[in-house]
Order: sequence, then C-alpha cells, then structure tokens
Amino acid sequence: MTAADRKSEISKRERIIQEMADDLDEELEMELDDARLDELLDETGTLKPTVDRRLYFRELLRLQGELIKLQDWVQSERKKVVVLFEGRDAAGKGGVIKRITQRLNPRICRVAALPAPNERERTQWYFQRYVAHLPAGGEIVLFDRSWYNRAGVERVMGFCSEAEYQEFFKTVPEFERMLIRSGIILVKYWFSITDDEQQFRFTMRIKDPLKQWKLSPMDVESRSRWEAYTKAKETMLEHTHLPDSPWWIVDAVDKKRARLNCIAHLLTQIPYQEVVRAPVTLPPRVRHPDYQRGPVPPEMYVPAKY
Repeated sequence: MTAADRKSEISKRERIIQEMADDLDEELEMELDDARLDELLDETGTLKPTVDRRLYFRELLRLQGELIKLQDWVQSERKKVVVLFEGRDAAGKGGVIKRITQRLNPRICRVAALPAPNERERTQWYFQRYVAHLPAGGEIVLFDRSWYNRAGVERVMGFCSEAEYQEFFKTVPEFERMLIRSGIILVKYWFSITDDEQQFRFTMRIKDPLKQWKLSPMDVESRSRWEAYTKAKETMLEHTHLPDSPWWIVDAVDKKRARLNCIAHLLTQIPYQEVVRAPVTLPPRVRHPDYQRGPVPPEMYVPAKY
C-alpha cells in the first residue's frame, strides 16, 4: 500500500468514526441533561448511586439494537404491537419512550400522546378516539397515557361520573380481549415512584428553565392528591390486572435502571426473531456530460454563524 493509499484509508476511517459519533449525539445530549440533574443532586447531598455510565450506555445501545430487530420482525411479519405507558406525573415514562423510539423508523414505531378530549370527543364512545390510533399490520404504537386516563386522572379530578367510571371497568377487560383476538400484542406498564421522588422531580422542573414546560397545572394539582391517585391506581390494578393483559410494574425511582429494565422486559414479551436482510449494493452514479449544475444565489444560504 502506497503512502497515498494509507492516507486515503485513514481519512475514510476518520470519516466513519465521525459519522458514528454524530449518530450518538442525541443520546449524549440527553445524557448531559441527566448530568445537569446529577450535579444539582450532588450539591444537595441527595445523589443516589445509579448504574455505571459506561454500563448504561453499553446496555442501552445493545438493547436498542435488539429493538431494531424487533422492528424488522414486526414489519416483516405484519404484526401489530401496542404498548401502554402509565404512571404518576414525572415518573419517567417519556424518558423510556424516547429511548425506545430513538433509533427506530417513525413510520413503523410511533407515539400516541392524546390531548384532553374536545367537546365532540366527549360525546363519543369512550374508547373511540383511542381506537383511531391503533396499529395496522407492521406497526408499533406506544401510548404515552392511554384509555386508563379514566381510571386515573379523570377519576381523581372529577372529569367523569361515577357511572362512567364503573362502566369503564366493565368494558375495558372485553375491549382489551377484543384487541388481542384481533391479533394485537398488548403490553401494559405502570411506572412507580415514591412520594419524595415525585416531589423532588417537580421541584427540579420548577427550577429548571429547560423543563418548566413539562409542569402543567394538572401536575401541580396532582401533588395535593397523592393519596387519591394511590387509591385510584390500586383500584385500577385490582380490576384490570388480567391473565391475558397483565400489568407490569416498573420501579422508576432510578431513571437509568428503569429505562434498561423496561426495554429489556419489553423485548421478552414479544417472540421476535432476527430477519435476514438482503444485501444492499449501491448502483453506480450516472453522469451526463451535458448536465451542468446551476449556481445557488448566496442570499439563499442560511447564515453560517457556527
């Protein structure tokens, strides 16, 4: 190999490394967000030991690789997957959902996070607006809160009547059995945190300008109704922890462990297999000698501030 060839090989290797590093930037940025919290926790003397950062990254990337295999299998076999994420406000559901979807195809794996129902939706069959977001064959849908709003926030905040509440518990078992009979793989997670941990996370959101948007008036109100939410959760689990659609509880006080544990468990709930991909070969670039690329006016470029 000549000196020129070696230089070209080194240049290619550096370009590949740079591309891979860029691909990891999103996770690193989210990790830096966690690190800011760690520093504040350390100052208060309340920083608790968590999983080693290197182990966390290594396991997260490995699990995300398995999620890609799951995605390929779901698409190849035209399977339908629904995963429900429920829990108290600030329990860490969003962080897990972000790590699951981070490297997946949004056309295959999407998130359903529905706003409060409008006037028309309030007159519909309760489950109707959720049905519209269910997957077709080859799709995964992650519900960031789901039809269990009726058993939680609607019950505690008085947004539904006693009759509607009781009807929900009569209907939801058969509704979920219908989903399963239709071929949907249904997995339900409840994220559990302590009273003190929620109090701390809410306080951090109040103080952190990058996270204040996460704290809604409903979140603030939920703090004074901790016991009411606890009773509602216990009633919900009692009525809807069913043999064919059980609840799985995620201990979410430690965010990093919660992410790894939830993703690892999700992978065990779906009997996916690795799909062998056909090798991809790029065709040669077609060049036409009479084609001349037109100039781009300088004023059309975004100013290069960085």
